Amino acid sequence: MSRPPGEDRTLRALGLAGVPREEPLLYPGAWPRESGLLDGDRLLPLDRPVYDEEDGRVPVLAIGSNASPAQLRHKMAEFGIDSPIPMVRSRVTGLDIGVSAHVSRMGYVSASPVGAPGTVRELFVLWLDAEQLAVIDASEGVPMTGGNFDRVWLPAPDVRVEPGDGSVLGGAYAYVNRHGVLHDGTGAPRRHPGAQRPLITELLHGSARLRELFGATPEEFSARARADRRLCDRGTRLFAEEGRVT
Repeated sequence: MSRPPGEDRTLRALGLAGVPREEPLLYPGAWPRESGLLDGDRLLPLDRPVYDEEDGRVPVLAIGSNASPAQLRHKMAEFGIDSPIPMVRSRVTGLDIGVSAHVSRMGYVSASPVGAPGTVRELFVLWLDAEQLAVIDASEGVPMTGGNFDRVWLPAPDVRVEPGDGSVLGGAYAYVNRHGVLHDGTGAPRRHPGAQRPLITELLHGSARLRELFGATPEEFSARARADRRLCDRGTRLFAEEGRVT
């Protein structure tokens, strides 16, 4: 992964600077094209794809915006953490990306993993130390009784994670939505499209009650959700009331 001397590796130069927490309709944010070491405002070449207990790091699968370097940097800065984060692009079998059955107070509808035997996705594994893991846990609401996500261990072979060096991880953590995920109308989990505007447009189109709460456009939805935690809770309950959740 050698680079020309002096190459600009800042997130802006790499097209990775957008922060979904600041611009919700960017969710899940721009993902890197390759593995790297997130170090402040730069994504540097990574010297190895696997860490172990001696390194004090654990593997966490990034399903949504946690694979966005700018979102990660934003979350860490909120807690004054500036230590580097290895991000390893990996081949993951047995998992797909569903739509969380809740309205985020950040103004978007986030992603959540769903079991999908045989499905192969390219996802990022974050190797987080204890401080970094605590920050991501807090951002996902893990320590809170009313938080939206749990952190769970996904063991091999149920979920096969291959970081690209010929090895297979024994498992990895992932953040799973406590409310479940939305289905596609047949009862099967809906796949997250990876873009907010088409997703929110479709969700609003399918529910007059949701439009009453959040407006008729993705922009209105996002603005109203960011302004009102109680409204987000009401929208989350509505998904369940209308039978959209599996």
